[in-house]
Amino acid sequence: MDKVFASPKAALEGVIRDGMTVAVGGFGLCGIPEQLILALRDSGATGLTAVSNNAGVDDWGLGLLLQTRQIRKMVSSYVGENAEFERQFMSGELELEFTPQGTLAERMRAGGAGIPAFFTKTGVGTVVAEGKPHMEFDGETYVMERSIKADVSLVKAWRADPSGNLVFRRTARNFNPMAATCGAVTIAEVEELVPLGSLDPDHIHTPGIFVQRIVVTTSEKRIEQRTVSKG
Repeated sequence: MDKVFASPKAALEGVIRDGMTVAVGGFGLCGIPEQLILALRDSGATGLTAVSNNAGVDDWGLGLLLQTRQIRKMVSSYVGENAEFERQFMSGELELEFTPQGTLAERMRAGGAGIPAFFTKTGVGTVVAEGKPHMEFDGETYVMERSIKADVSLVKAWRADPSGNLVFRRTARNFNPMAATCGAVTIAEVEELVPLGSLDPDHIHTPGIFVQRIVVTTSEKRIEQRTVSKG
């Protein structure tokens, strides 16, 4: 199986459709599959449900798909850096499912592991637990959360081999490994493609069995909020 595609556009061909659920790795602008997001925008697909920690910023990341009104619903844990996100949500144009960060990560991981639901204490007594089943374990109340299975997952990795084994770099790993496992089709945008057998098996973060397509890109690596010291 040839998993390497010539461009982000080619990597998305045949798997993108209106109304699908797309899981996207990254945290802020760190570790986002930016070129795949651009290709998704250019595909013109609409009515998307995007599962991601956040929606990027107004002019980069998933914020680009908000500008073009291609996202119908966001499943996110943080939305504070995107004014267009706020505007669409407050006007009722965008549906939002708030999910605590750890719960979001576990929902994706559980989806990839074939676990339909799990119980957590996070969110008990808050609006995120409303309407969800509760149970007591050892005298403590827990809320049930459903796992997430995406039609397509878009992730960003540092290195990959032709079989799709992925290595993420430092904090750019963030939500990418969990997003990679929960997609029916996972497409990895990578900075470097190395020969098969050159990756140390102990250093592989996502096994190639979870990855169906790979594309090598050059990242812009924008800085979300530049902070410098004085003097």
